[in-house]
Amino acid sequence: MEKQRILITGGAGFIGSHLVEALLTRGAEVIVLDNFMTGKRENVAVFSENASFRLIEGDIRDFELCRKAVEGCDAVLHEAALGSVPRSMENPQLSFEVNVQGFCNVIEAARRAGVKRFVFASSSSVYGDEPTLPKSEERVGRVLSPYALTKRMNEETAELYGRVFGLETIGLRYFNVFGARQDPAGAYAAVIPKFVSALLRHTSPVINGAGTISRDFTFVDNVVQANLLALGELPDAAFNECYNIAFGDETTLDELFLELRTALGSWDAAVSAIPVCYGTARPGDIPHSLARTEKARKLLGYVPEVDVRSGLRKTAEWYYRNWR
Repeated sequence: MEKQRILITGGAGFIGSHLVEALLTRGAEVIVLDNFMTGKRENVAVFSENASFRLIEGDIRDFELCRKAVEGCDAVLHEAALGSVPRSMENPQLSFEVNVQGFCNVIEAARRAGVKRFVFASSSSVYGDEPTLPKSEERVGRVLSPYALTKRMNEETAELYGRVFGLETIGLRYFNVFGARQDPAGAYAAVIPKFVSALLRHTSPVINGAGTISRDFTFVDNVVQANLLALGELPDAAFNECYNIAFGDETTLDELFLELRTALGSWDAAVSAIPVCYGTARPGDIPHSLARTEKARKLLGYVPEVDVRSGLRKTAEWYYRNWR
């Protein structure tokens, strides 16, 4: 990555800030475009004194700003999006404005600037009601939420730009990413920081729906690895494709709760006695998710290095030391 100039949209977010750190460590010049709608200034404050880092505060819905941000870049990592299935169910229009029009602005700006590589965050939500497990990239069902539809549209747009305009596009379908710096606050927080936050406050976390709901939880270091591989030397067959980025193992929400309670209980004994509560299922959520990762292994060289239990312990320790 040395001497490459890379734009990271949403670089102040949870995943984006980990990518910034990894690329700066490897000698890249990094430009971050973020409007701080969901990103945090503290996630990138540590990079402000680095001469290879530049922050542009602004919105991907502003096409002219996207054009300025991408000037002279070798590649784009597009992480900016308005996440959350429930939020998209409550305000579909906003999800489409940010996730679809914003995506189109960034990829078109990249095309006009002559950017070679465009790597973007997709989501396991694109599989919708396809029942087959594990999920294989070639089989998708009907989407179940506006958020899922926006990600499906991103994939179709990238495929068109690769096929028609020759841009090297790579879509990464993230499966329930977790790790340090994931925000536990707000109604749309992801399940792991919400569970951790509740346990550290000595209150019972709430599982929406049955505890048997399962996900392929993926530690953020594995996602960083996938993005770095997507920026590297790859065969032609790797481009204009989408890939599952996951660990490849199922964890139920009950199992997740027990793992987090055990990890946090090793530092705070009171956590060990906290029970879980169950609430109503959320509209648009899928019951189970598990990824097949052979395609990413074959064409990207992706081999996830951190398993779920190890990742949960690392995550729990970070929250214990930073969010008490």
